Parts: sequence; C-alpha cells; structure tokens
Amino acid sequence: MSKLISGIQQIGIGVPNVHKAWKWYRKAFGIDIRMFEEAAQAALMTRYTGNEVHARHAVLALHMGGGAGMEIWQFTSREPQPAAFQGKLGDTGIFICKIKCKDADFMHAEHQRLGIESLGPVHKRADGRKHYYLNDPHGYPFEMVESDEWFGPAPYGGGVGGAVIGVSNMDKALTLYRDVLGYDIVAVDETGIIPSWQAIPGSDESYRRMVLRRSEPTAGPFSQILGGGEIELVQALDRKPRNLFENRFWGDLGYIHICWDIRDMEALGKELEAAGFPFTVNSASSFDMGEASGQFTYVEDPDSTWIEFVETHKIPISQKMNWYLDTRKRPAGKALPKWMLKMLRFNRVKD
Repeated sequence: MSKLISGIQQIGIGVPNVHKAWKWYRKAFGIDIRMFEEAAQAALMTRYTGNEVHARHAVLALHMGGGAGMEIWQFTSREPQPAAFQGKLGDTGIFICKIKCKDADFMHAEHQRLGIESLGPVHKRADGRKHYYLNDPHGYPFEMVESDEWFGPAPYGGGVGGAVIGVSNMDKALTLYRDVLGYDIVAVDETGIIPSWQAIPGSDESYRRMVLRRSEPTAGPFSQILGGGEIELVQALDRKPRNLFENRFWGDLGYIHICWDIRDMEALGKELEAAGFPFTVNSASSFDMGEASGQFTYVEDPDSTWIEFVETHKIPISQKMNWYLDTRKRPAGKALPKWMLKMLRFNRVKD
C-alpha cells in the first residue's frame, strides 16, 4: 500500500501555561474537544532539546465542526524560551496558525463582541475567500479564514485550517509540500507588498506568497473530520530570513511543528527519503500519548521547519464510557463512520 494522508492532524503550540492558553483558545475559536492530555517526558526528542530529556504537559484539542487540532504544549522541566528577536513574515518556520470559519464577517463581529481585538478589518483574498488576523495573549498571530471543508455544525469558529510557513526558496519548499504532501492546487500566487498584512511585522516589505490546497481528497480513518486544509508559503524578497527557532529547543514558545495524520508510515518514509527528507525522529512502534497512541516521526523541510507525521493507533471515542478505538483493526483507507466520530463530542471541556 502507498501512503495515505488523512489531513493535517494538529499544529504544536508552545506556551508558558497550557491550561490558561487552552481556555483562551476555547473562548476565541471554540476548540474544546480533548483528545488526550498527558504529563510525560519527551524522551525521543533529545535531538532537538539539547541532548537532554525534558518533561512537558500537553493537550490535543479539536473542534467538532472539523479541521485539525491544537497540540498545546508546555515545558515543565525548564522555562520555555521566547525568540531572541521579533519574528517577521517570511522568517523560516511556522509564523501564523490558520483557523477555519464559515463567515469571516460574522466571526470578526463576534471577536469584537468578546473583546478580542483583530489586526485590522476583513479582507478578501485573490481566490475570493475572506479572512482577517488577530493575536492571542502570547502575541502569536492567527488567521481566521473561510473554509468549505466541514464535518459538523460550526456556528462559532472552527478547527485549525493550516499554516503560514516562511521559506527561503519557494521552489525547494514545493518539493515537500506539493510533491510529497500533495498540496498541488495553487489558490493564490502573488508577489509584492500584501495589503491585508498591514498590521503584521514585516508587512512593509515585498514577498512571494503561495496558498496551496490538495486536489486529491484526504483518505483514512479521520479524513472526514480533519480535511485537507491549506498551506501558505511565504518567501521574503527584500532580506535574508531568520529561523524562528534559531538557538532554541523544540517545544519552546511559538508554533513548534505542523503534523499530518497518515497511514503506512513505512511507505511514507521511503517516499520522503527518496525526495531528500529522511526521518530525523522515529518512535518506530506504537507510542503512548495519554489516552491515545500511535507511531510518530519527524522530518525537516528545506529550512529546518519541523514536520511531524502520526499514524494513529488508538483514540478515545468517549472517555466517559471508557470506549477506545484501535484503528489498526480497520481497513487503512476507510474513513470512520460519521456517527462514531460524532461521539467525540462527549470529550468536550466546558468552561
């Protein structure tokens, strides 16, 4: 079997206080389904944590409307470090987390009502989709962007819909994001000063910006709820970019990684290695993550941005009913039935 991509599973977000951060994300975006929560040591990540094992507390949270989740991540064995410089658009790494919405004008008004300040008005992209930006309490930028990929009702907010990733060379970056991960539809390709970025650091400079989506539908157990999302690559044209995690550890403050949920890790590994992106971390077998388990691997994109892949083995359908699903006992390419995924609503955390 060749690899299957079920969609973007989550974006890792390094924060100083995991519970305080998640409470804000529940309020701002409605991401309130707890898939797992665990305090443990990140023993397999020493390559990126100074060759020392560090402890962390993490929560993976989803939105029942659909989209990827947030892995909200806090070091507990050390003080998480901020970047030593003000990051700008085009600096290499994940700079903005995209959040799906059905109606950007409605969400903009709701955020105003809740006292969440936006970074300017709603704009319309070249592909017709409306979007706007805001910062969370840590100063991390988010983009609210309209989406047509939905799993269930989403009267307020949605899940993670992708990421804005700084790259130093667009063509080299496409060898991973387009050629291996399948983001081959060019929804937006523009060069110059981007008016909708006016309140974001670096907005007065020139860039090439590509918004990419998948032509091939996602497949596998969680494909219906995750969806394909979009990847936005940004290349600075007026300066040499800096790496947003330079001289810092994986897990420090900011957007740590972007993760895809996949089937057939062995086939994926062969394809990635042939393309020049060998695994740098590999759990090799099933790895427990609190209430969930799976095999995970990492690669680095051409600019050393961390890309994670997870082949999910076990998830809690309903923690209250002690009901767990082992996906290894099901056909790899078959999506889980909607009624089963809808049971995840019983894992909702209410404020």
